[in-house]
Amino acid sequence: MDESEFMRLAEQTLQQLDRRIEASGIDADCEFKGTGVLQIEFGDGSKIIVNSQAAAREIWVAAKSGGYHFRRDGPRWVDTRDGSELFAALSAYVSQQSGETVNLATGDG
Repeated sequence: MDESEFMRLAEQTLQQLDRRIEASGIDADCEFKGTGVLQIEFGDGSKIIVNSQAAAREIWVAAKSGGYHFRRDGPRWVDTRDGSELFAALSAYVSQQSGETVNLATGDG
């Protein structure tokens, strides 16, 4: 995948994540911080940062539980360590930080 295709797919994914978090109704605010960076801030002030890394062709996630790298595998973004899907993994990270059960894995993620 070339850089322009990566950037298009990554931006599309961040937009999907933003919409899914807003639709979830949890106490969190999403804000884009420049190109390819989505910050999710929770009621307690904690944050999850999701950003695209063009050089590595990965989406990186920084959460309380750690740092994660996701690489495109067909139609999905998968964790480079354990193979989990991005939106399923983000469901767990967001649930942990918000204290509410959240399912972000619906849709075409």
